[in-house]
Amino acid sequence: MKSHTDRTGHALMRSLAILASILPLWAHTAVAAPAPPDPTLVRAVAGAERTPRFAARDRARHPVEELTFFGVKPEATVIELWPGGGYWTEILAPYLRERGHYVAGLAPIVPDGEENATTQAWQKNVQSKLAYFGTVNTVWFGKDTYEIGAAETADVILTFRNLHNWVGDGYADAALAACFRALKPGGILGIEDHRGRNDKPQDPKVESGYLREDYAIALAEKAGFRLIGKSEINANPRDTKDWVDGVWTLPPTLSQGDRDREKYVAIGEADNFVLKFEKPRR
Repeated sequence: MKSHTDRTGHALMRSLAILASILPLWAHTAVAAPAPPDPTLVRAVAGAERTPRFAARDRARHPVEELTFFGVKPEATVIELWPGGGYWTEILAPYLRERGHYVAGLAPIVPDGEENATTQAWQKNVQSKLAYFGTVNTVWFGKDTYEIGAAETADVILTFRNLHNWVGDGYADAALAACFRALKPGGILGIEDHRGRNDKPQDPKVESGYLREDYAIALAEKAGFRLIGKSEINANPRDTKDWVDGVWTLPPTLSQGDRDREKYVAIGEADNFVLKFEKPRR
């Protein structure tokens, strides 16, 4: 078993490596350079308590860059909708622990619900790391359950690769309306999802898991949001979006098992859009 000193040293080395990989992006940008990453955020991403299989995905998911793009601050009240197994929880909860508030909007546990196992795994993970995470508040968020917080109390609402589910199940409008109510004026809605092809109409059931970027923007604008930024940090031009089992053919799901596994691993995780919206100020 590694000692605490070993774990701390490993985390420090990961922090330095992350900073070394990111800072040149700002140092060599001549015009409109974004703010450099918060060292506290870098340390949270490098945290020794993170699940190894989550940390292994950082190269594909770019957590420091994405949260910096969304403007998440350590004193913010942040609601994450449908946190999955906890990839972002393991970063956001410790980052917000001292000065901010982290709230997880969990998919309700219902009879034979598809999301039950994921929600239960998340709960188990959080319970095992409460000292590291600090206070983690939860609300239920799903079809017909949209009260994610008191009106105009959240600084940031984030959801990663979930909007396509809400569209497919027919309640995206209600979900986004709930986000609009909960955010303060000037608050930020951050959406990441699998980018569909723009040369084909959007399947309303989103059977492939791919959602057209313009379709997502239109939904958010219909709810009252204003698009203020896009990022290509999670773009993947190798993703042709015509796979046998949709987006789940690719990592991390790899639904085809060993069949063409090396091919799909080489392609990597899906092409994803990253969109930043603002609730207009009065």
